[in-house]
Amino acid sequence: MFLKSLELNNFRNISKVTFNFDKNINIFIGNNAQGKTNVLESIYFLAITRSHRTHNELNLIKSGELYTKVSGVFTNDIKDVHSLSILLNEKGKKVSVDNIVQRKISNYLSRLNVIMFCPDDLEIIKGSPSVRRRFLNIELSQFRSDYVLLYKEYNQILKQRNEYLKRKNNAKFDRTYFSIITDKLIEKNIELVKMRYDFINKINNYLEKVFESIAKMGTLKIKYKSFISEDDLKRSDLKDFLTSRYNSLFTNELLQKTTLLGCHKDDFKMYLNNLDVTEFCSQGQQRLSILSLKLAEIEVFINEKQTKPIILLDDIFSELDEVKKNNIIDYFKDDVQIFITTTDIKDINEELKEKSCIYVVENGTFIKEE
Repeated sequence: MFLKSLELNNFRNISKVTFNFDKNINIFIGNNAQGKTNVLESIYFLAITRSHRTHNELNLIKSGELYTKVSGVFTNDIKDVHSLSILLNEKGKKVSVDNIVQRKISNYLSRLNVIMFCPDDLEIIKGSPSVRRRFLNIELSQFRSDYVLLYKEYNQILKQRNEYLKRKNNAKFDRTYFSIITDKLIEKNIELVKMRYDFINKINNYLEKVFESIAKMGTLKIKYKSFISEDDLKRSDLKDFLTSRYNSLFTNELLQKTTLLGCHKDDFKMYLNNLDVTEFCSQGQQRLSILSLKLAEIEVFINEKQTKPIILLDDIFSELDEVKKNNIIDYFKDDVQIFITTTDIKDINEELKEKSCIYVVENGTFIKEE
């Protein structure tokens, strides 16, 4: 797939701009804080309906304005042309597909697939488990549209269960009603964990080869850490087994007034030569591990979903040596659309520049080099 055009209105420091993109490589060059990353963020926002840089989406609205709107036209992998748009203001978000407003985000997501590479990706390794869960949830929502709805249902049941645990009068606690909620939570847990294991296993199918291609060192693997093991998923009595585990925690949950077990607490870790990348690897090795994870994701989308995601490279070349840069560039397929930001054109090799569409960025304005 590729993004043919993009229109931004009141997005970050950009008042209004329309782009017609090259189907292969598009490069944005400029000093920091001029608007390069804002373009990539807008593409990510158009695809995912959220920013990779801020949790407060109102920050996306240009200062002094009441709304922002991001619109794009893309061609998918079977050559169909579609349009997407997101209107954001203080009242919320309105998403549209082919000019038809979608009542459910799940009906919008997974149409335009993007893989973002940025300096903050190190947080996937260094950050808290919640950072890694957020990453996994976002990527899976692109890979499987049914994941979005399932995860939303899980969180609604979890919220309902936690609110019941926080009731002030425990004497009126209805164990039968609570068991029904717990049973629903267990069912959603099993479905979500199965999807997560499946996705992680698909990534691992490509991760070792990718890491060897760009880093030339050791074996890289990702392990999903859940309260339900892969062996547990094979149990014929899995629901009864999990019900027993929840029952054993009931007194503690009542005291702490929160659900202590579930995939909302799961995590994943990366291992280089069987050593935890977080604990035992240099920052350079960590960065290469994350790059490899994202590249392996691309392979999953291409080979498992039969779609070529759009690649967003936000200022990642400045921290890599020439060999690593070339290894990464060589790894990308020729028919994948790539967006690159850089402060220095010297970070981009001549061969890549010759076949690229280049924009010079200054204070939210964009000049296309001819």
